[in-house]
Amino acid sequence: MLPHIPAVSADAREPRSRPLRAGFAGALGLLALASALGCQGQGDADADGVGGGSNGGGSNAGAPPNSGQPVPLDCREANAARAPLRRLTRFEYNNTVRDLLGVGTRPADALPGEELGNGFGNDADALGVSRLLIDGHRNVAAKLARELTQDAASAIALAGCDPAALGDVACGQQFIQSFLLRAFRRPVEPADASAYEAAFTKGRELGADFASGIRAVVERVLQTPQFLYRVEFGEVLDATRQVARPTGYEMATRLSYLMWGTLPDQALFDSAQQGKLDSKEGVLAAARRLLADPRAREVVSFFHGQLLGTRGLDALERNAEFYPSFKPGMGALFRQETEHFLDDVVWNGSGGLGAMFTAPYTFVNAPLAAFYGIPGSFGDAFQKVEVNLAQRSGLLTQSSILALTTPGSRTDPVVRGKWVYSKLLCGGIGDPPPNLPTLPEPEPGLSVRDRLATHREVEPCKTCHKYLDPLGFGFEHYDGVGLWRDADNGIPVDDSGSIEGTDVAGTFQGVIELGQKLAASKDVQKCFVGHWLTYAYGRAENDEDACSRASLEAAFEAANGSVTELLIALTQTDAFLHRPMPTQTP
Repeated sequence: MLPHIPAVSADAREPRSRPLRAGFAGALGLLALASALGCQGQGDADADGVGGGSNGGGSNAGAPPNSGQPVPLDCREANAARAPLRRLTRFEYNNTVRDLLGVGTRPADALPGEELGNGFGNDADALGVSRLLIDGHRNVAAKLARELTQDAASAIALAGCDPAALGDVACGQQFIQSFLLRAFRRPVEPADASAYEAAFTKGRELGADFASGIRAVVERVLQTPQFLYRVEFGEVLDATRQVARPTGYEMATRLSYLMWGTLPDQALFDSAQQGKLDSKEGVLAAARRLLADPRAREVVSFFHGQLLGTRGLDALERNAEFYPSFKPGMGALFRQETEHFLDDVVWNGSGGLGAMFTAPYTFVNAPLAAFYGIPGSFGDAFQKVEVNLAQRSGLLTQSSILALTTPGSRTDPVVRGKWVYSKLLCGGIGDPPPNLPTLPEPEPGLSVRDRLATHREVEPCKTCHKYLDPLGFGFEHYDGVGLWRDADNGIPVDDSGSIEGTDVAGTFQGVIELGQKLAASKDVQKCFVGHWLTYAYGRAENDEDACSRASLEAAFEAANGSVTELLIALTQTDAFLHRPMPTQTP
């Protein structure tokens, strides 16, 4: 496995901000909720909000005091890994209000962005709460409630009943029962019903109509912790070992947000109510049903966009002097090419991780075909085309990756090498030393490879650059927007490279051969598994995940790297099927 290279100077790094666990206390009552949950469960209740990290900083429950050593896990028994309180991300919020309220817009895009944390923006430990976020949720909730109840007809359509036939109060009560079940993703408790019936009555009195009552309920619900957070208490399985499992409704929520990024559908609620999600087999059957729904494709696409970094390409700009063929808006086309390609590999092709690096085709429309110089007749829609295998094959030769790894006007093998090293091989690279001078502008007769030679010869540079530069050199046949070139600064391109410290260590000639190496790499498979583990469970990986990781790696290898089978396997681990017992019960 690749080493994790620490930062040259820890003092030069900015301290990580700590999440505000109770930031909604004044506006949304999160402090009371966290107290009811016993903070956040085993290994997650420290005052500073510092939990386990990806380098094994998790709870060592059962270890001798101050031993500092993790307890070996017995994978024959259920193990409860951390299950932190998770807030809906903007992606999940948009999907949830779409399915809860029929909203076709993306209202959460107006909210402050998430700190990446685990790299995907859904790390519970990094999802702090600010006044700006509280105000944003208040504004979004008010705007949605107004739009959905702007007149009597729209309010009646949302309520799903006719107040003229049932009466305002009875229709309001019926709406509250059905709406809260779906919004809170659990059965409605009497206290909930009473509180929202009072809100309906007050709203109806103030606005003097049925729509105002419905509006008051919707606006209040969309700001509550029960809606904005995925609240779990669990059911005790083994009190001695502090192991619990999610309730049926909590499991339905885990499944729907993993597979669909949204709330459960009625079939999942029915399964929860009937006890079908209380067994591993029942969870498996539900997961396979959810995987067959088109919403699963949206989640997989979102995951890859976050992992690869392609979701931010729409705003890509390039200096016209260096790249005259690049036109404004082409970044979005680069992103869509990769989205169509990965969707086809996962759902229509082999489904395997290896094919992402070796597939002999891509997807283009007319503008992108012209950009690449692909002959043929194309329209606005993307269509599948074979590529010139002498120059392109798989993900690494697409303009999305080649452009996002070119931060300036000239190619940078260091950045491209680091992208492969960290994203695909999970190698860790620390920050460079402060005040590092930039490379001089290229002189006649010097290529980028020549200019970087000194980095690999002197300290402290060579510690990192001996891993990064040889990986990045393989990309040198592609310019900063992904077009093929034969020369760099007038020098014939040398795209020979090498990988160190992996199961496929050795030399390679160009990106196509690099892709073939990565496709055959067990280290790449393990890295991919780790990315899905942290995304699926909304936190950094820690020691308590050892059994879950082992089962995921075995399932992924047995399925020949099938991404969809990995998603299924994610629902069969200890980390998904169990949770720690809360320190207090509600």
